[in-house]
Amino acid sequence: MLLGSVLNPINSTIIAVALVPIGRALGAPASQTAWLVSALYLATSLGQPVVGRLIDVFGPRRLFLLSTGLVGVAGVVGALAPDLGVLIGARVLLGFGTCAGYPAAMALVRSEAERTGRDSPGGVLTALAVANQTIAVVGPLLGGLLIAVGGWRTTFALNVPLAVAAVLLGLLRLPKASPTADPEAEPTTRPTGGTTRRGSLVARLDLPGMMLFAAMLVSLLLFLMNLHLRDWYLLALAAAAGAAFAVRELRAATPFIDLRVLGGNTPLLATYGRALVAYVVAYSFLYGFTQWTEEGFGLTPFHAGLAQIPMFLLAIGVSIVSGRSTSVRGKLLLGAVGQIVACLVILMLGGDSPLWMLLLVALIFGVPQGLNNLALQNSVYFQADPERTASSAGLLRTFAYIGSMVASSATAASFGQHADTGGLHRLAWVMLGAGVLYLLLTLFDRTLGRAAATGTRASA
Repeated sequence: MLLGSVLNPINSTIIAVALVPIGRALGAPASQTAWLVSALYLATSLGQPVVGRLIDVFGPRRLFLLSTGLVGVAGVVGALAPDLGVLIGARVLLGFGTCAGYPAAMALVRSEAERTGRDSPGGVLTALAVANQTIAVVGPLLGGLLIAVGGWRTTFALNVPLAVAAVLLGLLRLPKASPTADPEAEPTTRPTGGTTRRGSLVARLDLPGMMLFAAMLVSLLLFLMNLHLRDWYLLALAAAAGAAFAVRELRAATPFIDLRVLGGNTPLLATYGRALVAYVVAYSFLYGFTQWTEEGFGLTPFHAGLAQIPMFLLAIGVSIVSGRSTSVRGKLLLGAVGQIVACLVILMLGGDSPLWMLLLVALIFGVPQGLNNLALQNSVYFQADPERTASSAGLLRTFAYIGSMVASSATAASFGQHADTGGLHRLAWVMLGAGVLYLLLTLFDRTLGRAAATGTRASA
């Protein structure tokens, strides 16, 4: 579970310190290398809920093995890529390949909790969150080390041994059957009161719904990648596809995303909204701040990763200390304050700032890094319909990736050709706005409290 789930964050974050070396090697400006970030998130934001739904229906084993094998293929393609276009293609493959890890892990946690009767596996959820946070934070340092040893291509080649290890462990340890893998076992009850049995494969998977969801999401994300009024048609396409998707899902016997149930689950919708704005801040910092430390401050990729060690250490400590508690509101509020304070400090940075100020920013960001992801993950676990745990976890990642797309677009627009101090300050204002919105979404959400105590689920 842990190894499969970290494949996505390691590829999300390790690229941060590789963007500048890749741009120099391939003659591409920051506005073009930003596609290396966007391509992965475009593929993953689409693939996570789709693969999550497949896992809900068929169980995690087959989807995990197929997707993880694709990660190894993408690693080979990226390591041998002759130009930026092929490299972007490798990142798309990585996006789809890493889709199964996290939803599979959440589905396995849910099925094991039901088998043992322990519906609050705090230790396992904490381990899952800490593993993802560790990789997310240590990614830039690992990337810098790999680049120093073998160049930027090693950041892609790393996926080959990781994929081989994950596939072997999956073959040996993943259960061949799970309680969620038998879609014919129970009838599906619709919110309107009718009961139908799942028929054909197409009906069970709702392929038309998946296609409309893909059209909506791709159009929206392409618009967010390069915000400009001339691309208004993409927003119109997203709205049209979204309307068609809503009509389809409300009529489908076994919808891909049950909008009636989801729409009635206000706590889960609020969690998705918080995930979106939280990741705007987190990934603006990850990509924007890291690029500035290299181009605007003059650090090497390795030292740029090293400068984030304080965030790594504090995030892990905070997660471990707070992980056993099921309290959500306190974690979210403290995480929101940490984001805002860090953004204010970034506004005071310049090319001649002392190194300790960079370390201070990283240290402050360790607090929200250690709290937000854990609180959001635990919220989804207790708020989601148990029969749709994997797809709900996938949707959490989708909203997070939409936030990362906004962050990527904001980073490219703020920096343009070079990651200078002026661009960093423009990006910091965007981050500050998102951080304030995150705080407001938490302060005014009266459904928050002890997630395990409330146990709010979509089926309630």
